[in-house]
Amino acid sequence: MSRVGKMPVAIPAGVEVSIKADQISVKGTGGTLSQAQSALVKISNEGGKLSFAPANESREANAMSGTMRQLVNNMVTGVSKGFEKKLTLIGVGYKAQAQGAKLNLAVGYSHPVNKDMPAGITVATPAPTEIVIKGADRQRVGQVAAEIRAIRPPEPYKGKGIRYSDEKVAIKETKKK
Repeated sequence: MSRVGKMPVAIPAGVEVSIKADQISVKGTGGTLSQAQSALVKISNEGGKLSFAPANESREANAMSGTMRQLVNNMVTGVSKGFEKKLTLIGVGYKAQAQGAKLNLAVGYSHPVNKDMPAGITVATPAPTEIVIKGADRQRVGQVAAEIRAIRPPEPYKGKGIRYSDEKVAIKETKKK
């Protein structure tokens, strides 16, 4: 059986979990998140802890129990603490500015790039070369960060572009005659 699926998910104070036949919802200070429930996984709430067990002995049910456990764990963490991704802009004249739910980027193009944030995602720029993306849904936070990075990914010769704060870019040596 999946080792991840065996561990129960602890529900912290202030977080409500409702399990229905086809959906599991988690509500907390960070908002409400819901996930479609798989028929291959049995979910039970025992004393403030969620347990996940495969519905049958198939390999798919075993794998899905670990997947569902981690998705629900991410939902519980998201509504209680939230998730954040940090991006850094490297390059002369590269800067970012957050205006409400919009992010304005000047990253070497002949025009400024404006990115609208989806609902539930907040963006902040503590410095002109830093972007902080926050939200309750881990998948959406990561997706928005990836879309912003894709506007100007780091290039391998000087390292200019938008990168994750913990990302290491391997710098290539230029061609020699």
